Amino acid sequence: MTRRFRLRPAIWVGVAVFALVAGIGVAGEWDEISGAAEPAATPGTTGVPGAATSGATAESEPAASTTSSVTPTALPTAPTAPSAAPADGTALALLETLPVKGRAPKTGYDRDVVFGTAWKDVDRNGCDTRNDILRRDLTGVVIKANTQGCVALAGSLTSPYTGEKISFVRGVGTSTKVQIDHVVALMDAWQSGAQKLTQTRREQLANDPLNLLAVDGRSNAQKGAGNAATWLPANKGYRCEYVARQITVKAKYELWVTSAERVAMARILSTCADQPAATAGTITLMPNAVGPVPSATKAPSSTPSKTPAEKKPTPSPTKSSAHKETALPVVHPGAFCTPEGARGVTVKGTAMRCTLKGGDSRARWRSAG
Repeated sequence: MTRRFRLRPAIWVGVAVFALVAGIGVAGEWDEISGAAEPAATPGTTGVPGAATSGATAESEPAASTTSSVTPTALPTAPTAPSAAPADGTALALLETLPVKGRAPKTGYDRDVVFGTAWKDVDRNGCDTRNDILRRDLTGVVIKANTQGCVALAGSLTSPYTGEKISFVRGVGTSTKVQIDHVVALMDAWQSGAQKLTQTRREQLANDPLNLLAVDGRSNAQKGAGNAATWLPANKGYRCEYVARQITVKAKYELWVTSAERVAMARILSTCADQPAATAGTITLMPNAVGPVPSATKAPSSTPSKTPAEKKPTPSPTKSSAHKETALPVVHPGAFCTPEGARGVTVKGTAMRCTLKGGDSRARWRSAG
């Protein structure tokens, strides 16, 4: 009994030490769970847990958590508004329906073969496509007579590609100032799905007013077969409408766009999200616009005009020659004549006289020489 009584103080001391160590460990775990990590000591600080660093205050510390596990805190990000879907009927909404693919090869492309000869009368209104578009896009149109209101002789165009005003006059050397552009170039159409269209459908594409614009000749030449990724009109104010027309044409004929082309189109339309899809406009004949080409805008000749040769002055006729020209009849040698002694002249100018010789019953025209 006495031995067991003496061991009790040692046991109590051990229990006290264990409790002290366990208490320190629990406190450390609690700090780790709450997220109040001890800041590293920096110059000017004492390194005491909870001490402010770099001017931070205790109020900026996160509140203690009572969860039993550490949850990583995500970095705050700026809120982003959900992008609204493009409105129906807009070019942007139509763009989202177009497939995105790479360019097909040019193999087999021949403009007059795969798209038909230029400017056919596809709509069968009795007039070729070029004149249809000129009448639609020009102002102050003058129509050639006896063409049933078809052929445009003159007019005025403000080119949508540049904003330049052009006086159009039909003629060699002047007609090319105004050209008809395929908004979706035929080569580009061929490389973006037109190869799979029927011949009839391709000819419709080549002559569709939706895909045609009267523009200045220089812009048309610069564009070539480019799409929206490689060429846009110099007139920035027209770019939304231009891209909308390309999208509308490609959607109508089930053509695709390249990735770069789609990016370029979307970039342009981002400034005009409500730009509607394009329409073809109205094609009408103009029989009431017949008239002469205004003299101030007549087409200059491509070849130097010939200077009319000076007429040599005609000598005034003498009285005798005047008498012959006015009085002497043209006669045929040997023909019967009357009265005897009358004068005449042959078609070759030989002087003749109406004479009666012995044995003749009647006078005849004979040489007066």
